[in-house]
Amino acid sequence: MLNEQALEALFADDESDHVERKPSLKQRREIQRSVCAFANDLSASGQVGVIFIGVEDDRSCSKLPITDELLRNLSDLSTDGGILPPPVIRVQKLTFRSCEVAVVEVKPADNPPVRCRGTIWVRIGPRLKTASAEEERRLSERRRATDRPFDLRPVTDANMADLDCNNFAQEYLTSAIDHDVLKENQRGIEQQLVSLRFMTPTGTLVNGALLTFGRDPLRWLPGAYVQFLRIDGTELTDPIRHQKELSGTLHEVLSRLDDLLAINISTRTDPVGKPRETRQPDYPLVALQQLTRNAIMHRTYEGTNTPVRIYWFSDRVEIYSPGGLYGQVNPDNFGKGATDYRNPLVAEAMNVLGYVQRFGLGIPSAKQELKKNGNQPPEFDFRPESVLVTLKRCG
Repeated sequence: MLNEQALEALFADDESDHVERKPSLKQRREIQRSVCAFANDLSASGQVGVIFIGVEDDRSCSKLPITDELLRNLSDLSTDGGILPPPVIRVQKLTFRSCEVAVVEVKPADNPPVRCRGTIWVRIGPRLKTASAEEERRLSERRRATDRPFDLRPVTDANMADLDCNNFAQEYLTSAIDHDVLKENQRGIEQQLVSLRFMTPTGTLVNGALLTFGRDPLRWLPGAYVQFLRIDGTELTDPIRHQKELSGTLHEVLSRLDDLLAINISTRTDPVGKPRETRQPDYPLVALQQLTRNAIMHRTYEGTNTPVRIYWFSDRVEIYSPGGLYGQVNPDNFGKGATDYRNPLVAEAMNVLGYVQRFGLGIPSAKQELKKNGNQPPEFDFRPESVLVTLKRCG
């Protein structure tokens, strides 16, 4: 909600799609409708709507007594069942320019459309009106969007200039769509993005598009990178031999990560008998790939700016993924075929790009490769906010 200084600035401003004035509570039905319209926030601005009660349209004071009973009546607007789902409001008594007013602040609803006695009200500039079929559709789409997984939610401020369209066309589209179909349908790039769920039908990019093809994913999602540290010792405070931060398109991050993992593996050569010899890495590359890709696929971006972290100590590798186990996956069935996807569009993209062959087999495959190489089984630490996997060095 707004501070007093911001409210005073709005008090002095003209009526708009976020500000309304009423001289008294006699217009209670109109006030209800305004609360409903502010909660619907048709423009999707995310801004709080404000109703000043006790002031005329020309900003002169109506000298309405702002009593406790009046404030209670206004507070009841959110609980009396006239507006559904109930809006989040704050009611308070303030004085601006020697004029006592009741201030009703209305937070945009998480699940529009909101109805006042069965009718959807919206606000366009200073005008209050019932929603058209198209406006109702827009509000319903926004509600459904908040129910979607994070990577399928629209990003209203993003546009095509934020995408690396060449990467989409050359690296992704040719793998996602059969060549003959692609040649035949002759769709434009926006239609192709819509068909692959990277854009909503109304033309808004989703988080998964910015993660997969974004020119600068960190602008939108500050935690969308991989932090790699090669530490010369067994403690985090020991000297850092090498560090890297991997960001960019999903393909760039995964490709560079594969290279980084490969060059950090040490291989011991044991002569077995001329001309034969055995070569044993301290970690099998496939296991490292499966576990790091799993961390990238299943991490959360909500409520954190933490990256996926890979800390390579002299005796172990730690892979940290923000976000605990998701959905139906729990510590008992983890790695035993149970699957659920916090980021289903990212998971699909990793499959299309060739970094996932079969879903649900990453952890079993990593365990198998570690066993074949002579490493101990991976150790998993499951917490509500994270998953940490530790690999012990072989030899």
